[in-house]
Amino acid sequence: MPEKTTTPRDLSPVVERLNSEFTGVHDTATIARCVDAARQGALDVTGRATPELVERIARQHLQVLALAFAERR
Repeated sequence: MPEKTTTPRDLSPVVERLNSEFTGVHDTATIARCVDAARQGALDVTGRATPELVERIARQHLQVLALAFAERR
């Protein structure tokens, strides 16, 4: 059974913005997992995870994933 990811409420707008930006590229579950991973990474490295920082990190990761998938086609 796939692992369910719950995004903190303050990051829900981040998921929504990235979901709009990456419609047709990544599904919502992938975006939510990426936001959660970006949040955890920011906390581990800097000790804080503002929505702005998390969004920038997640966007970069999603762009790299999109490029990697495009190259495989």
